Amino acid sequence: MPTTALRRPGKRPPVSAVPDPDTPSARKRSYQVTGIRVLRSEWAKFWSLRSSWITLGVAAFLLVLFGAIASYTYSPDAVATAGPPGPGSSGDSDAVSLALSGVSLAQLAIGVLGVLLAAGEYTTGMIRSTLAAVPRRLPVLWSKAAVIGPIALILTTVGALAAFLLGAPGLDGEKIALSLGDDGVLRSLAGAGVYLGLVAVFGVALGMLIRSSAGAIAALVGILLVLPGLASLLPDSWYDTLSPYFPSNAGSAVYALHESSDSLSPGAGLAVFAGWVAITLVGAAFRLRKTDA
Repeated sequence: MPTTALRRPGKRPPVSAVPDPDTPSARKRSYQVTGIRVLRSEWAKFWSLRSSWITLGVAAFLLVLFGAIASYTYSPDAVATAGPPGPGSSGDSDAVSLALSGVSLAQLAIGVLGVLLAAGEYTTGMIRSTLAAVPRRLPVLWSKAAVIGPIALILTTVGALAAFLLGAPGLDGEKIALSLGDDGVLRSLAGAGVYLGLVAVFGVALGMLIRSSAGAIAALVGILLVLPGLASLLPDSWYDTLSPYFPSNAGSAVYALHESSDSLSPGAGLAVFAGWVAITLVGAAFRLRKTDA
């Protein structure tokens, strides 16, 4: 008598462990917006812009050029008749301070690049497409900062090192000559890269906060260069108290070889300048979330 296999009620045939790529859930996962994908997108956008390559090259060129020129044209007599040093300076010139003479110009180039990376999308209207693709918005800000910060840090650190090495022969025989193995030299050169990397992030934050390339660049120049000069109009007691905490003065303490009496220590200067950058990023994040593009 033939028999038939009885299937237990409710038991289903085994399901393959490999999901069907054509199902809606698989397609949704394949196009899901993640932090890594936003970061890769910002990385691609950054390197696809000609202005990124040009501005990075200008920043490195200024850093190396002015550092080498300052070293080869150094004269003890000229330094002795120069005006008093500003905050963050040790008071006497040294091989590191000469090699980093181009930082003040390089910071403008790096900061402007950060501004263009952020505010440029508002100028062209591309920000609408960006935010449509990333509805949560904040990953866009973090990704822009995460892209340009390390790039600026690495490039300018290499530039500072190159400026020091190129300028070393010009100081041969001088009392201020130093080598990479001397105390604080590598820390100062690396500090210049850290400072300029934070300046790039500061530019991104200003660009996202102000949403205008011209306005953000003006704010960047005013905060880093004009503000310390205007502060000199304050009473001396106020100026001596507040001056070390201005962004550029705190930043210059990060890469100063020797700590002066009117400046912060390298660690404190880094903390203060990073605080300025963090406050600006928070303001940019708040506006990004609460207002339309």
